[in-house]
Amino acid sequence: MSFKTLTLLLCLLFCNNTLAQKEETKKPFVIGEIIELQSKILNEKRTLNIYLPEGYHPDSAATYSVIYLLDGSADEDFIHIAGMVQFANFPWVELLPQSIVVGIANVDRKRDFTYPTSVKEIKEAFPTSGKSADFIRFLENELQPFIDKNYSTNSTKLLLGQSLGGLVATEILIKKPQLFSHYIIISPSLWWDDQTLLKVEPAFLKPDFQKDISIFVGVENEDKYKVMETDARALFAILQKEKKKNINAHFQFFENLTHGDILHLAVYEAFKILFKKDEK
Repeated sequence: MSFKTLTLLLCLLFCNNTLAQKEETKKPFVIGEIIELQSKILNEKRTLNIYLPEGYHPDSAATYSVIYLLDGSADEDFIHIAGMVQFANFPWVELLPQSIVVGIANVDRKRDFTYPTSVKEIKEAFPTSGKSADFIRFLENELQPFIDKNYSTNSTKLLLGQSLGGLVATEILIKKPQLFSHYIIISPSLWWDDQTLLKVEPAFLKPDFQKDISIFVGVENEDKYKVMETDARALFAILQKEKKKNINAHFQFFENLTHGDILHLAVYEAFKILFKKDEK
């Protein structure tokens, strides 16, 4: 091979590599939308991380279930729960109805997820606590109407919360159960205020409450959180108290999981149980 031929081949190879490099492009990998909602009730902006299912189009006649995720910041539970919902919506899986995920990013979870307490030690440890009533009003009067107005939703509304998020989810279930059709409550912090929430008469046990509600309660097996297991079982006992046909309650004890790693697997089990198809 002559020197000229070799030089030409090297030039062509270099040019091809240069063109290939120029053709490479980078763009963001987007899994949803980020919206800032100004809340008059909370007097602050709240960030919403929203996952829309494959094929979602606002002009379509299709409607979608909505999963309201507490602790829904990008650095908390939004990404892995949205990924699980995507998997559960695959046509070869069909574990869930097509669902929108609304991740509610935190500002002060100790403030928003707790009701007032008279226990001195708790008040000192959680100085901003006790404002869950405002947060619940935000969910009812601002967030849900905003989502229903701006997205194609149906009547299936699921609330998902763990730990302090499970506490406020339980508070809503007991005091305003009509706000959601499904509840996933994992390791709820019902120890708050010496378990006083468990002593409140649940609205869903009143004779005139007829809305169908499905609830999944899950808790881990961890010695230092043993009170959570005791309280979660007490909550489930309340759910079963009068065996009302419109209250569909489930409990699962995760013997091999801890408070830190229970959420993902527990939510998957909850999806399987709450949305199980009727066997033909």
